[in-house]
Amino acid sequence: MAKLTQPLLNDSNSSPPRSLDDTIERYIGSFGWAQFLQATLVSFSGVFDAQQTFISVFTDFEPKWHCTESFCHDSISNICILPKTSWSWDFPPHVSVISEWGLQCSGSFVKGLPESSFFVGCLIGGLILSTLADSSLGRKNMLFLSCLLMSISTMLTVFSPNIWVYAFLRFVNGFGRATIGTCALVLSTELVGKRWRGRVGIMSFFGFMLGFLSLPAMAYLNRGNSWRILYIWTSVPTIIYCVLVRYFVCESPRWLFVRGRREEAISILKRVASIPMSDGTMSFSSLPTEEEEDEKPSVNIYAAMKVLVEKRWALRRLTAVMAVAFGIGLVYYGMPLALSNLDFNVYMSAAFNALMDLPANLITLFLVDKLSRRNALIGFTALGGVSSVLIFALPNMRIGSHGTLQLVLELISYFCACSAFNIEMIYTIELFPTCVRNSAIAMTRQALVLGGVFSPIMVAAGRKNGFWSFGLFGLAIGLLGLFAVALPETRGSDLCDTMDEEECKDRQGNNDIISSVIA
Repeated sequence: MAKLTQPLLNDSNSSPPRSLDDTIERYIGSFGWAQFLQATLVSFSGVFDAQQTFISVFTDFEPKWHCTESFCHDSISNICILPKTSWSWDFPPHVSVISEWGLQCSGSFVKGLPESSFFVGCLIGGLILSTLADSSLGRKNMLFLSCLLMSISTMLTVFSPNIWVYAFLRFVNGFGRATIGTCALVLSTELVGKRWRGRVGIMSFFGFMLGFLSLPAMAYLNRGNSWRILYIWTSVPTIIYCVLVRYFVCESPRWLFVRGRREEAISILKRVASIPMSDGTMSFSSLPTEEEEDEKPSVNIYAAMKVLVEKRWALRRLTAVMAVAFGIGLVYYGMPLALSNLDFNVYMSAAFNALMDLPANLITLFLVDKLSRRNALIGFTALGGVSSVLIFALPNMRIGSHGTLQLVLELISYFCACSAFNIEMIYTIELFPTCVRNSAIAMTRQALVLGGVFSPIMVAAGRKNGFWSFGLFGLAIGLLGLFAVALPETRGSDLCDTMDEEECKDRQGNNDIISSVIA
């Protein structure tokens, strides 16, 4: 990488930068070591986010049991019809929430309550906290507070006396982690130029993959021990990470600039560039300022959402990306939960699914600058939909052994959901300007989480009829993915900072389409 020697001062012999993108490109380069370290630290939040998202797979499962009396035999599948003295768990009861609190004969609502509470907390937390990163707190502070709340609630979960307190703390946990992925993605990408924007955005996905992949290993090492220990193992590192974020992560200069805090933005750019300044300041006088006074966000935390709804083009884009995200969310969260319906080892199945994040992230990382955002999103959702429907259809086909094929199709479907999710997050960054970008991504993620709220119910219904799980998963992601047709292509485009800039670009794109049709 070339040495960065150009000062953060306007050169009187060169043309002034036309936008904040140009300023970043010209004065601190497209991507440097300081930016890399910042993005790496921010993206590491995905590790702890993933651990809390999927930890219930290993803490809330129903352990295997065996008979202890002669009249009890292996052909009996319903444990609830047997006397308690005629059977016993294969492991000590404290390995799972279900066995420790004797929930094996409870209804599906009670068994799934902690997991559903977590996703409901994610949904409500995202709706309440989503615009704070755009309005008053900023990206860094929101990331810090979210991780702190998640870590504290994770630690308190260890002391849960019953299923109701446990479910409440899982709700608080989901509420806290709701904005972690959004803030990490936006914060890491808003400091780099457009050439590296997609690759830096993928770093947060690798963090999430690492967290998901670490869970089966941690759970396997903890097998036979209390489920509470797994929560301790995941809470302590998160608390340490909060300290690192507080003292070593920089705020987004884009957000500071849009908020009118220019001196702080200049200070951050100097710090990231690591270029000593003797005197003078960076000049922003050449950047557009008329819109800034009109569009400066209100202290009202929902001002950004109001702007998104009032602008017809913004509402159209937001509706489309949220519809696609809902379909992706059903598969993304539902497939790991539905693996129990296919009767695979819980540790191996979770590890295989976590590994699917790797090729999805690599494909997005190396092809993000070559892939059409719209076409890639439509392609991945269509392939994921077909694969999921085939999982349901295979048992009805005359195939000798369909178990292996079902696993392969499940992995393909989950891989497509991961890839589509990666593409859509980068796509959403490019579709909305800085002043509302965090809110737009937050709403997109909320649609994804809403799919997570419904997926456990569908998985439970799918235990009797696979259409209600795999069949509906496939139809939802395939059909809702077609909403991407209504979105403009953004590959290689500049990031806009105000609504007026984005609206002008949207009009120019429509005019170009009309001109090409006429020609």
